[in-house]
Amino acid sequence: MSNTENLKIRQSDIKKISFKETSLIKNMIFWVDVIPDKQTYKNAIFARPFNDKEAIPQQLTGDNFYIKSNFHGYGGKPYQCKDVNDQIYLIWIDQFSRALWLQIFKVKEIVLKNNNEYLLSDMKPRQLTKSLESNFDTSFIIYKKNLLYGLCEIKNKDYLFSLNLKKTKQKIRKLKKFDFFAGNLSSNTKGNLFCWLEWNNSYMPWEKNHLFFASFDNDGEIQEIKEFTNKVINQGKNVSFFQPYWITENLLVCSEDSTGWWNLCFLDVTDIKKIVLKKRIIKSLTEYGSPQWLSGISFFSGTIKNLFCLAKKENSWILEKYQNLSCIEEFSLPFSSISDFSVSDQKLVIKGNTMGYFGYLIENDFEEKDSATLLKKISFESVNDYSKPESFWFKGFNNQWTHSFIYKPILERFIKSPLIVKAHSGPTAYFDGSINSEVQYWTSLGFTVAEVNYGGSSGFGREYRERLNYKWGIVDSYDCKALVLNLIRLNLVNSAKVAIFGNSAGGLTAINSLCESDLFKVAICKYPVLDLNDMHYKTHRFEKAYLNSLIGEYSKFRNEYKFRSPINKISELKKPMLLFHGKEDLVISYKQTLKIKEEILKNNKYSEVIFFDNEGHGFRNIDNKKKVLLKSQKFLEKTLNI
Repeated sequence: MSNTENLKIRQSDIKKISFKETSLIKNMIFWVDVIPDKQTYKNAIFARPFNDKEAIPQQLTGDNFYIKSNFHGYGGKPYQCKDVNDQIYLIWIDQFSRALWLQIFKVKEIVLKNNNEYLLSDMKPRQLTKSLESNFDTSFIIYKKNLLYGLCEIKNKDYLFSLNLKKTKQKIRKLKKFDFFAGNLSSNTKGNLFCWLEWNNSYMPWEKNHLFFASFDNDGEIQEIKEFTNKVINQGKNVSFFQPYWITENLLVCSEDSTGWWNLCFLDVTDIKKIVLKKRIIKSLTEYGSPQWLSGISFFSGTIKNLFCLAKKENSWILEKYQNLSCIEEFSLPFSSISDFSVSDQKLVIKGNTMGYFGYLIENDFEEKDSATLLKKISFESVNDYSKPESFWFKGFNNQWTHSFIYKPILERFIKSPLIVKAHSGPTAYFDGSINSEVQYWTSLGFTVAEVNYGGSSGFGREYRERLNYKWGIVDSYDCKALVLNLIRLNLVNSAKVAIFGNSAGGLTAINSLCESDLFKVAICKYPVLDLNDMHYKTHRFEKAYLNSLIGEYSKFRNEYKFRSPINKISELKKPMLLFHGKEDLVISYKQTLKIKEEILKNNKYSEVIFFDNEGHGFRNIDNKKKVLLKSQKFLEKTLNI
């Protein structure tokens, strides 16, 4: 059996339980998983006891829901679990009914052997809201058992709203209309103080946002709203706050990047009129935060007695345990990316991926005496024969040190291997070195693969991220070319067989690189950004301001929008391209790719453009993914003469 077949089998085995969007409440783990259905997208919320890996999951929600958040376009966690007086309130967003739903459970005291009923409910699922053309966030707050507070997006406006948890199919009660965007709603342990983040339509939330607090009276009405300002942190400069999270009735932890890195700070909100900066923890090269593309990203969880914090340190992750605002333990985690993190008392769950291991869920109880041996207890389902990422720094745009990951061939078929350069999407994203079956597929065929964290990528501080400001389509392409030149100079790859891949924003980088440099011989892209002018007028609300920082304000930089758009260079491009696009794409219309199809096919006999009727922005169908991979292989063999 080939190495790639091994990879596919191992990956499918480990994904039998996805543990996607995990939560930990009391002694139960909750997550979202799919319900197989060829006709529609259906999923459900499941649960099982903490640290009982042999337990059969209990399905909590029925078969007729599509549990998903579309808040601000990209969504986030689609449900929330709340522990309310020994009852578990489960609230979720359903896209079929376009409504919020509630079901209340109790943990079963005795579970019989071979029985997977761990939670009991004496009520049917309750549809809380009418069917609404709105997008909900799931940073819900429950006040005095009967009131639910949350954030929603209606007709391109954000609102703070409330609902009565005892009523069904009700209208939402709008408490506050925000000027622009709001997110990360949370409350203190008593429930009378709220906080949230706001940002306006001139910035993305990781560029500049504002931290607000509000006090509420006994009837659940807003008394006062106050913005947090501090001369050391955010007066007179652009600062991004990340995940304000309450650890007591008056104390809150968050991170902010006034130093150039998202670092921890603790705030005392005893008096909302005079919020005190209690403590800061400043570390360079360490990020306690990330760009807020999705809602509900968690780096902090717990209480003042046992607070756990995640941080990205260079290319690895650490877990810190705090007691009374002081770090008492630090653990190096074997992950290159973390998708889920939740704490209940001293129990903790973390889901991550790493160099050589598919998604794995850590479950650890720090009350146990051997909790210090956390990492020794982890056993991974690993792939033995795989290409490991090697961190490679090189001098990119303006002679600045730039990061990449290099994957060397598993199979040595060539004297000098062909090279595939990958440009990530976002463009404020990054490659983290997690195992990727597609990368392994290519290395098993004798290719070298290079993942470029070009200037503008996250995880390396604000200054690195801002290299792309006003220079998208310039810095990213330059860094891709600089990496190739370095690898050729080191005699590691065949300079005549270099391809570049890119999806979405990475497609803009890939096609621009192909147009502007003879180093790249072919490009393969999925749902690429082709027309910045069209993007300016038609992109969804959340990203409306993104091009202001990446290119410039449209009225002043209109020529740059035209110059950096691949669609305006296609007529002169004589090199082969392979493009894939889904007709259900709501972020980048497939019609943009359709516009250039004839031009591409006319210019080069090897070029191809393939559309999928049932795919959106990011391909889901396994058969389609296989088609893309096999088609790409044949395309490269033909165009690179392999």
